[in-house]
Amino acid sequence: MKQYLKSKMNGKLKSMKLLTAAALAFGLTFGGAAAAPVEAASSTHVAKKGDTFYSLSKKYKVNLNKLMKANSKIKPTNIYPGLKIKIPGATTVKSASKGMVPSLNVYSNKKVVEAWGKTFNYKKTLSMKASAYSASASENGKWGAVDYYGNPLKLGTIAVDPKVIPLGTKVLVTGHSHPGLPKKAFVAVARDIGGAIKGNKIDIFIPGSQKSVRTFGIQNVKLFVLK
Repeated sequence: MKQYLKSKMNGKLKSMKLLTAAALAFGLTFGGAAAAPVEAASSTHVAKKGDTFYSLSKKYKVNLNKLMKANSKIKPTNIYPGLKIKIPGATTVKSASKGMVPSLNVYSNKKVVEAWGKTFNYKKTLSMKASAYSASASENGKWGAVDYYGNPLKLGTIAVDPKVIPLGTKVLVTGHSHPGLPKKAFVAVARDIGGAIKGNKIDIFIPGSQKSVRTFGIQNVKLFVLK
């Protein structure tokens, strides 16, 4: 019996070690912080018209020879839009008490913004006054916790003035601060409207209690209107 229990316990310990290794490899666990900082060996850039190894080495501050060596199968004269190029040592991701800390880089000359390791092309930017709302019945009237289209409210929903931001527009929201929202940047879609949302104002839906959402207050945010 003791031998059986010992064998079973060893099996559990091995499983726990494997799970711990997996968590370290991913850099974070669902609903918690990473066990240790994780440095990404490389990231991927999707080539655009006019990209060269030289311009990318300047953009990402990576040694040109190192960049070319990491992409030895790509001819410098054959960099075309859509081609995936490895950027060695370009991204460092560290753990935080509430998850991964994102990077936010804006290349206004190319109208490109990078957030959370993803690249977005944008048309223009808008400076907005932002408020926040919850799924509370007192904030959503007779229609309940649904957006303008009748879909359940969810993270990534914002209420807008359609005269300023047409419904259906996708934006990258930056400059906000609230524990119920992704840090630094998140993608949102204009799916809702509100009687008090006029002009350069948006209302951000945040999952959670009405009390916690109210701590958002009024904040100045910057929107990147995505293509």
